[in-house]
Amino acid sequence: MIQWNFAELRRTSILLLPPSFGPKPSFMKLFLPSLLLLAIAVPSLQAQNGDVPFSCKANDLHLLDPARAEDPALLAQIATLEAELEVFTQEFALDASRGGGSYTIPVVFHIIHENGPENISDEQVFDAMRVLNDDFNKLNSDWQNVRPEFLGIVSDVGVNFALAQKDPQGNCTKGITRTVSALTNVGDQDMKDLIQWPRNKYMNVWVCAYADGAAGYTYRPGAADFFPTGDGIVLLHNYTGAIGTSSPGRSRTLTHETGHWLNLKHTWGDSNEPIVTSNCSDDDSVSDTPNTVGWTSCVLSGISCGSLDNVENYMDYSYCSKMFTEGQKTRMIAALNSGTAQRSSLWTTNNLNATGVGSPAILCAAEFTSSIQEICAGSTVTFSDVSYNSVSSRTWSFPGGTPNTSTDPNPSVTYTTAGNYAVTLDVTDGTTNLSVTTNDLITVLANPGAAVPFNEGFESISSLNGSSWTVYDPDNNNTFQLTNAAAFSGSNSVRLLNTASMTTQLDEFYSEPFDMSNATEIVVTFRYAYAQRNTTNDDRLRLYVSNNCGDTWSMRKQLRGSSDLNTAGGTVSSSFVPSGDQWGYAEVTNISSSYHTSDFRIKFESESYGGNNIYVDDINLNGMPVGLEELSANSGSLMIIPNPAQDNAQLLIEMPSSDQVVIDLIDVTGRKLIELYNGNLAGGPQRIDLPISTLRSGVYMVRSQHGDRSEMIRFVVE
Repeated sequence: MIQWNFAELRRTSILLLPPSFGPKPSFMKLFLPSLLLLAIAVPSLQAQNGDVPFSCKANDLHLLDPARAEDPALLAQIATLEAELEVFTQEFALDASRGGGSYTIPVVFHIIHENGPENISDEQVFDAMRVLNDDFNKLNSDWQNVRPEFLGIVSDVGVNFALAQKDPQGNCTKGITRTVSALTNVGDQDMKDLIQWPRNKYMNVWVCAYADGAAGYTYRPGAADFFPTGDGIVLLHNYTGAIGTSSPGRSRTLTHETGHWLNLKHTWGDSNEPIVTSNCSDDDSVSDTPNTVGWTSCVLSGISCGSLDNVENYMDYSYCSKMFTEGQKTRMIAALNSGTAQRSSLWTTNNLNATGVGSPAILCAAEFTSSIQEICAGSTVTFSDVSYNSVSSRTWSFPGGTPNTSTDPNPSVTYTTAGNYAVTLDVTDGTTNLSVTTNDLITVLANPGAAVPFNEGFESISSLNGSSWTVYDPDNNNTFQLTNAAAFSGSNSVRLLNTASMTTQLDEFYSEPFDMSNATEIVVTFRYAYAQRNTTNDDRLRLYVSNNCGDTWSMRKQLRGSSDLNTAGGTVSSSFVPSGDQWGYAEVTNISSSYHTSDFRIKFESESYGGNNIYVDDINLNGMPVGLEELSANSGSLMIIPNPAQDNAQLLIEMPSSDQVVIDLIDVTGRKLIELYNGNLAGGPQRIDLPISTLRSGVYMVRSQHGDRSEMIRFVVE
């Protein structure tokens, strides 16, 4: 029973062939179905929907050229060129002397990202190449599980794909580029225009976060010749390879799309809509793939057009694909020998040498990465040798670290003394020796950290970097910085220029470590200001805490633009600058005892959704010391109103009888700041003014002592 469970797909437009076109009589047997129709489908864009395996969108020419997407003349030209390629393909298939030799295709992956999960690792790219080469060279172990009816025609296509080792200028490369752009969320021609290497030298693969609702797409050679800057394959990051953000069940997407790139149709023909009865009268122009309606599930016994379907074919939509046929191999090799879309230039000796894949890999760059660059004393850093393209041995040097040398590819090094340390990596391939040194790469902070309370109004520092704070700007775009444009108190605050910023852009600034090992409670307070640019903006401001000097972080507060982050009370279309009454107050107390460590840190993170500027000011960090007992606010015999307070506040104390009383204002470390009262108080309720105007924003305590009784209450100054 056919399952009608595929995503909504667009139908392929059918164009009549020009009257002058007609295949040679010898081709009649192979292509009778299409000849009877006297038509071919414009193959234009083959794509995969992210909701179901190997689902396609067809004829989405708007992804390349919206203005010409519906141009009948253009579509007719494409149809003519594809018809000419079809003639060449069939002549090639009949000439047994053609098609021999070795085929290697240089490949480049362009990672288009905004520093999110779409910025996949080199390892995930390498894995995608592994899957692709296994599938095209019959090295995938699962081919042996093909149904007996098709096992004898499982093909070793004999095409190898190799990551380029030289870029178009002849410089050393890993065959991977990385470009930061919000266009990763679009995945159209504009994204491709960011970077493309010459298509006559490389197969371009773009990896992105969104591809117009598809898992991947490409153009077959005929259409690609009319859109040379769009020639290549687009993949979602989570359909690339079998590791990282992807999975084995999605790993054949590149294989499927490369089949289209080499002029294969779907197993049911030129329609892009599977599970349609009329597909039985169409054909994929390959003699050894039975006619089928197409499948979105793995029904090995499926019979849809009067014969057993080859459900396990890479060009079907089933999730159990594991083979090309001999006929499909012939068709792909023909495409590589045709001049259409310049496929025939890719595998020439001259091009393989020009792209660096025609000879053994050579060492051309020494390079390494570190898991973290700023740590507390006693913490460990993991380093990775990512030199390319061939390393036979290496030697690391880690002054100040343990061990201080290593020959491992991924050594872990512990630093115990505060300071700044260099790292050196020497690599060799047996002939070439290269070295790289990064000075002051590792910053080791003192442990224990700074004392609390900590109050930051940004009045006494000239930069966020190099003070008590560190800025992290992964996209090298607008980020947190000091400003005197607005402040809750004083003249300065921290501002993120976030007006109409890229979607999901992340920016951070985090504190130095603090010693909270003597605390029973941690309280963080801060001021913030923000306005939505329009009602759809939902920017985020988050507070994180760490108990291990920043090795790991845990979110404790999130403010959202659609709700509690907006302090302006409406929308501001221009660049937002808050007035004195457009500031909010946040208090964070949900910090458990596991964070009472000597290397406690806080971090502010902004995630942009195209909104407006965000301001932060008057950050206060306090730790309730061991030995102090705090009464809950507004309970017992003490009460402060209002609490929190801004301008004026009073302490209310209920005296059981007349007595000598000492009342002190203290900070949360227990340090006495002001003696509020020292004398006799009559029995009953009494009021004492609190000097709010002399206090900075933060958390304070009032302690009352009379007779043998001592009580304490917390209050907040905003």
